[in-house]
Amino acid sequence: MPYPCAPWTLKGRAVQTLHPIDTRRVRSLVPSDLAIVEIFPGKTVGGVYCAKYGSGSTLLYNELIVVSGLVRHRMQFGAWISHIYVDHPDSVAGGREIWGLPKELAEFTWEKDDRDRVMVRQGDRLLCSLDFSLKTFRFPMPFSFPSFSTLGSNLLLFPGELTSHIGLVDSRLVIPPESPFSMLNLSNPWLTFSCEDLRLVAGAPKVVQERATATPYAPA
Repeated sequence: MPYPCAPWTLKGRAVQTLHPIDTRRVRSLVPSDLAIVEIFPGKTVGGVYCAKYGSGSTLLYNELIVVSGLVRHRMQFGAWISHIYVDHPDSVAGGREIWGLPKELAEFTWEKDDRDRVMVRQGDRLLCSLDFSLKTFRFPMPFSFPSFSTLGSNLLLFPGELTSHIGLVDSRLVIPPESPFSMLNLSNPWLTFSCEDLRLVAGAPKVVQERATATPYAPA
């Protein structure tokens, strides 16, 4: 299946939640050669990211990313993406074959009335729904976030460079028990941000460790 080479430039809008997550809930999702970074005892940090990429993007698609924790390999830090869903088959193929990400297909519905809302489903199963409304003014802000992944027997690290107008929003996140990432207990965000005029560049990965055998993991 054809897909663009890295880097990918993605433009549009997104919403991002931040949560403290129990480290014990995350350990089975993270390869054993990555240390989970705790922000205070027993807690790492993660969140849910929903985006709609439009005109000017390498590919036009919607995306749901679940970051289940902050991790470390030696002195390199990054996010661990345990679940990721998109609605474009080329994005699935590129995500898996370039970045080693466990992308799956899903359906996205964006709505707007008095609040914004996005719902993500796989067939009849609701993965999550997130509604939000602006609380503060938005400010232009650049942000860098490296992420780890695995591809075959290699541990990878890849850069993400984001610029956007970012503002705090009031949000309500619903993750039903049948969702594959419900075990992370993400229903009550610390903070939620909206990102308008977003530009995200997902860079090519580099190998940070060649492992004798891959440490398997599977989204629950």
